[in-house]
Amino acid sequence: MAGPGWTLLLLLLLLPLGSLAGYGLQKKQVNLSHKVIAEPCRSHQECQSNCCTTNSLDPHTLCTPKTIFLQCLPWKKPNGYRCSDNSECQSSCCVRNNKSPQEFCTSQTVFLQCVPWRKPNGNFCSSHQECSSQCCIQLREDSPFRCVPRTGILAQCLPL
Repeated sequence: MAGPGWTLLLLLLLLPLGSLAGYGLQKKQVNLSHKVIAEPCRSHQECQSNCCTTNSLDPHTLCTPKTIFLQCLPWKKPNGYRCSDNSECQSSCCVRNNKSPQEFCTSQTVFLQCVPWRKPNGNFCSSHQECSSQCCIQLREDSPFRCVPRTGILAQCLPL
């Protein structure tokens, strides 16, 4: 036989929580709207991973996973995409790859260096660093400086 206390407790457990607001109990707000990876978001708090970052060239933000170091990393451009700074690229290399001033994301060397584009042989130049051969010389006294291949046994920068 249940006493009046047990009956009241059983009744309270069966009633929805919202109907008890008049008795001094308030409904606790539970956020069940946490979004999963790849869902659109506006802030970190919306995501289960607590990471809401840009994940493509599209300017919208998406829920993304955290790294093993529990960091939220923004999306970075793969090789071949236009860039203006090394930080925009997955490879951390944003360099020119032809005569145009536009820069592109390119891969790093085996030694983790970014190799800038250099002018091919025959192009006009003003310094050795501009040429792929690292050799910019005047072929004649009155001619302009041009990129030329290195020559000789020791691959020196000599006129042809």
